[in-house]
Amino acid sequence: MPFMKLLRLLRYIWALPNSIIGLLLLPLSLASGGEAHIVGGVLEISGTAVARALALIPFCGSAEALTLGHVVLAGSEEIMDRWRSHERMHVLQYERWGPFFIPAYFWSSLVARMKGKDGYLGNRFEAEAFLRQRDIT
Repeated sequence: MPFMKLLRLLRYIWALPNSIIGLLLLPLSLASGGEAHIVGGVLEISGTAVARALALIPFCGSAEALTLGHVVLAGSEEIMDRWRSHERMHVLQYERWGPFFIPAYFWSSLVARMKGKDGYLGNRFEAEAFLRQRDIT
């Protein structure tokens, strides 16, 4: 196996615990008429059931899209298209941080709030994703 393929496989394995959480919504989404596609090595899941689940996210009220490892969840295909570049940065972050990404993300939000900033916009991971989104659009 060439080195780059091995490295890619290791990135998937490193982020896998988080991806499994995202995969839990796949059956519910498909059963309720949602869609799932693999785009650039990332499973994108969208639909009404996903939108309902995203509306229940604790601490932030609701979200249009969310990344868990190599799984991106969005309320609709249109929302997925709008947030794809932003969410791809989160995929890269999961590849770097692996199972530590979720705790690091919450820690970054907590630190931002302790500094008097917004827990979402002041989060270093979101700032990096918004920079990528701005650079691409």
